[in-house]
Amino acid sequence: MKPVSIEAIQVHGLVVRTRNVDEMNPETSKIAPLWQQFWQDVAPLLDEQKSQVYGVYYDYESDASGEFNVMAGTDFLTNDNASLKPVTIEKGNYLVFVGKGDMPQTVINTWADIWAYFSADNCEYQRAYTTDFELWKGGDEVHIHIAVK
Repeated sequence: MKPVSIEAIQVHGLVVRTRNVDEMNPETSKIAPLWQQFWQDVAPLLDEQKSQVYGVYYDYESDASGEFNVMAGTDFLTNDNASLKPVTIEKGNYLVFVGKGDMPQTVINTWADIWAYFSADNCEYQRAYTTDFELWKGGDEVHIHIAVK
């Protein structure tokens, strides 16, 4: 985990609203189907040289127990697709957690590490619950950015 400061990033993609408790049950999970739809409908529009793939978490109701929006999206498309929604990853300070390995299990494990880190008594950072995001780095690596105060 390392702290970084980033500028705002505009991302366009597909969106669902969910809660972590719903994501623990395959019957109520919305994130996995969201990514399936992204890879089927949006991925063919990506420019392999310019497009980066993001998972953006935003519009938090409260904290990790409340509702939030999740976007599967990109910062660059080969053509305009009006059906994709925009969101801005907010400028600010983030902690970056890197996961490498088989997907999607690596993402799940990295999020478990993040929750454990922020729930530790000696954690020196506090989550901001503004925008958090996953930046996918190829087929077996993800960098998860968590906004901090």
